[in-house]
Amino acid sequence: MQVIKYPGRQDWLTILKRPTFDVRSLYDKVNDILIDIKNRGEAAVSEYALEFDKVELSDFTVSQDEIAEAESFVSAELKEAILKAKANIELFHKSQIFETKKIETTPGVTCWQKVVAIEKVGLYIPGGTAPLFSTVLMLAIPAKIAGCKEIILCSPPNREGKIHPAILFAAKVAGVNRIFKLGGVQAIGAMAYGAFMPKVYKIFGPGNQYVMAAKQLVSLKDVAIDMPAGPSEVQVIADENAHPAFIAADLLSQAEHGADSQVILATTSEGLIKNVQAEIEKQLAVLPRREMAEKALSNSKLILLKDKQEIIDITNEYAPEHLIIETADYMELAEQIVNAGSVFLGNYTPESAGDYASGTNHTLPTNGYATAYSGVNLDSFVKKITFQEITKEGICNLGPAIEVMAENEELFAHKNAVTLRLKD
Repeated sequence: MQVIKYPGRQDWLTILKRPTFDVRSLYDKVNDILIDIKNRGEAAVSEYALEFDKVELSDFTVSQDEIAEAESFVSAELKEAILKAKANIELFHKSQIFETKKIETTPGVTCWQKVVAIEKVGLYIPGGTAPLFSTVLMLAIPAKIAGCKEIILCSPPNREGKIHPAILFAAKVAGVNRIFKLGGVQAIGAMAYGAFMPKVYKIFGPGNQYVMAAKQLVSLKDVAIDMPAGPSEVQVIADENAHPAFIAADLLSQAEHGADSQVILATTSEGLIKNVQAEIEKQLAVLPRREMAEKALSNSKLILLKDKQEIIDITNEYAPEHLIIETADYMELAEQIVNAGSVFLGNYTPESAGDYASGTNHTLPTNGYATAYSGVNLDSFVKKITFQEITKEGICNLGPAIEVMAENEELFAHKNAVTLRLKD
């Protein structure tokens, strides 16, 4: 990891740059596949499944027998952990249920909002080097609480045409309606255009660069998506009282996601940086995904800053997906953070807790999108419809103002719609 000491503010944007890759040819290839799926439907999806998933299937639907069989392969210990995580995720997301309030804005004029679930949602769950059964819980549970009628899940099968057993078990306990053995661009295309399954209205979930490109392309005119996203990232803020071993573990937990991940430490303690470097080397040596983590560390920074205000400012500039604050005054610092996906406070709150079981959602904005986007929450699965009811008294009280505004915008039919009622 690169150590940067006391950088000037004019250099922050350069220092905080995420790893970039030339994706122009990737987008062209993905777009061609999506157009083909849109035009040829199931036939095209089958061909791409054979080409990319390396498996030929006569039926892409996961049967109830397959779900039951998969459950037998999941250990009792993992089942118990999944159920505990499910309970916490449910509890936290149920707390987000919207309460409708009717507001009389003017005597005789009443306005309110009604929450309606998105009827059909599609969940994409990676199943390659890291089968993300935890993401099933993070997406399907709030979808179920919101009241989505159709929850469809796609995940790539292995060479034997099977989805990872833990993914199927998590899908069952979380309330997924239908599961399909499809991965990659072809899965996104199938959900967006309705091949093998009903066309969904919104697609959720992480994936590789091809999957993310496909999500962004279909979102231009065919279907909504949860958020734009890039590689995973974490920033740690720490002081001289923090535990170097904890910090190193937190940085490596994100670095092992992939070569394009990025991790950052911001501190005012030069001694802490040296101790963290030593701990990273020590823990990296025994990490199974060492090679992947090492590539991510080459994109990463240990930044020494002058004071707390610089730390706060550089953090809000970076807008990290995950932010861990391991300082004595972590609550005071946290109050000044305005750009972050999810924040983890204190020495005993690892980012892994949010990834799995504390209850918050781990589907978060990356690549600086935390400046404008929230992570996935209950609102992600609903839409809010506004209602208004105006009585005779209400139109008399409000009508003249509407007439004046419409006339000054030279929209005389708008004015007339009010004038006729006032004359009634």
